[in-house]
Amino acid sequence: MAQQFGLGRGLSSLIPNKQPAQKSADEFSKRVVGGADEAIRGDKYVIEVDVNQIIANPHQPRTQFDDERLESLAQSIKMHGIIQPLIVSKNGNQYELIAGERRFQAAKRAGLKKVPAIVREADELQKLELAIVENVQRHDLNPIEEGKAYQKLTDEFQMNQEEIALKMGKSRSLVANKIRLLSLPVEIQSGLIGGKITEGHAKAILSVDNPEKQRALYELILKSNLTVRQIEDKTKEVSVRSHQRQVTVDPQMKALENALVEILGTKVKISKAGDGGKIVIEYYSKEDLEALLEKLAQGK
Repeated sequence: MAQQFGLGRGLSSLIPNKQPAQKSADEFSKRVVGGADEAIRGDKYVIEVDVNQIIANPHQPRTQFDDERLESLAQSIKMHGIIQPLIVSKNGNQYELIAGERRFQAAKRAGLKKVPAIVREADELQKLELAIVENVQRHDLNPIEEGKAYQKLTDEFQMNQEEIALKMGKSRSLVANKIRLLSLPVEIQSGLIGGKITEGHAKAILSVDNPEKQRALYELILKSNLTVRQIEDKTKEVSVRSHQRQVTVDPQMKALENALVEILGTKVKISKAGDGGKIVIEYYSKEDLEALLEKLAQGK
């Protein structure tokens, strides 16, 4: 049986649970305000508003849209229209989108000139909360977008993780884990967004503190197609080896390494062996290698 996802407490407070009874012509009035046809029902009203009057929610947490799913929704809207109105707030002569970003994008793709919307008053915090609630409840945010949304509630509105969890209907540990994903190196975050690894892989990688080791584990997942359980075993091996190996760092060699890193712009490792040793210079692409060769040639 397919799982049903609700709208969450935030959105359910915006949209009445029951459809209002059909009103007579005397009870149901229409007017035009700022170019939008408004159907007034007491203090609540649904509008048919020109798509060119709708502006983006500056707090919209979602940045990634699946093009195939968006096109599918656009085709459905062409046939059936928009069944569930968008939620907007008045902003001068325009309407700021609070919830319904994907429906709005699909409606424009379908060629609609006007879209149905429910108008509500909302402050900046409420706009962010409602945008997050809609996307989270519909499972529309990738883990990084969700983590950034929770982090924004902390940074801009001084909410702690307990408060965020309560607002979103989530556990505090889930909120904390989503935010922790933001500490991963950017290439691993991109891999998670792009579906190259799962959130389970990412959480396992986070059990290793060193960013270079995190990158190495990420590359190993991609190269060997490791499962989450396999990568968890690998992280345990890395942790055990790190505790067992107490290496004395030679300050002089470390200073030389740092000097070479500064000159070459990449990771450099110097290993001593008696009076000699070796220098390992890392590169990550053909372009990196060509740049390194050019720098070394200039030093002749």
